[in-house]
Amino acid sequence: MDEVLLSKVRLGVLAELLPSEWVAFSELQRATGATNGNLGAHLAKLTQAGYVTEEKAFVDRRPQTRYRLTRAGRNAFLKHVAELQALVAAAK
Repeated sequence: MDEVLLSKVRLGVLAELLPSEWVAFSELQRATGATNGNLGAHLAKLTQAGYVTEEKAFVDRRPQTRYRLTRAGRNAFLKHVAELQALVAAAK
């Protein structure tokens, strides 16, 4: 099991990013229900692991940070889900 993905918030972030090109911090916060600081800490761990990339820009003169899933992040997520499925199948 990938220890980075054993967090409910980090796993939720990757699930949100999976079907999207880029997702804004505010959208990830809304989807996960995490506080600014908590989500920021989880995103830092995902970025450090190479699972997400971060882009900072100005949109309508306002700063915006958005995130994208990397190939390594997609592969880690899919492997993690497959391992969870194998555990569930073995428990039956």
